[in-house]
Amino acid sequence: MAVSRFNIASNKKSALLKQNMRAIAVLLAEDPPKEEKARIKAEALIRDDYMIEAYDILSLNCELLHERIKLITHSKECPPDLISCVSTLIYASPRIDIPELLVIRKQFRAKYGKQFEEDAMNNAGGVLNERVLTKLSVQPPAAYLVQTYLEQICEKYEVSWSPTVPLTAQNMAEPMAPPSGFSIPHGQGTGLGPVIATTGATIGDEEITYDGNNDIPMAPAKVTSQSHVSKDDFAEPDIFIPAAPNSESGSKTSSSMLAPSAPSDVPPDKKENGKDEDDDENNGMASDSQPSGGRQSTYEDLAARFDNLKNL
Repeated sequence: MAVSRFNIASNKKSALLKQNMRAIAVLLAEDPPKEEKARIKAEALIRDDYMIEAYDILSLNCELLHERIKLITHSKECPPDLISCVSTLIYASPRIDIPELLVIRKQFRAKYGKQFEEDAMNNAGGVLNERVLTKLSVQPPAAYLVQTYLEQICEKYEVSWSPTVPLTAQNMAEPMAPPSGFSIPHGQGTGLGPVIATTGATIGDEEITYDGNNDIPMAPAKVTSQSHVSKDDFAEPDIFIPAAPNSESGSKTSSSMLAPSAPSDVPPDKKENGKDEDDDENNGMASDSQPSGGRQSTYEDLAARFDNLKNL
């Protein structure tokens, strides 16, 4: 019964280990990486890994006792070759979550006495399995082992990460140092931490930022060389403004800008007649808008034109 319980507990912890490894890889893949939290999770990962090893060794001890149960039944004292096995099971019973081991401990205490149980709990004579004793120890793992686990996880999940604080030769064998908070950003959510503001100015290709502690660096002013300045930059633009209709300046400007017309096959007499008719119409329309003082000159021009027509 205890062997099957060990197998179930080992499989359950193995499935949880894979999830924890993936969670550590996600923490180290963030920008900036949450290294301190990943180290704490890695320490828990190492402890679970140790527990699985202890499960496998204790399961073997239970199988050995099952095979030699007849020898144990007919012996008043514990056989010498089984002292280490029995003492290890008694020692591990309160340290792991397998209820069947508590039953085994009570049975051996009833058979071999309370003193045998106390010697097993205190490791009298060094009879306990050293590997189980190490895996069930309450001492934290070494910092070098924690960093090795993190590196192996990054290699497995293809995460680019390197430790922010490298380990020294003195710290490798010691437990991991408590977190100092270097991987935790300042209070950006509450706005109480230092705020990094962008000024919008640049020096070269680098943007100027301001964190409230230092003076804002000023960008150098852009000076234009005189060699690049030409007279065309200050010349007035050439803008054509059309003259008002029925004005002398407008007629001169428009006549000077008109392109010469192509020769026509119309006889000169018809041209003059057509021109006179157009002039008469224009004069008639203009006579309504002109003042009365200019009517006499207009009549004299018309009379002179009629005389010219009679002579043709």
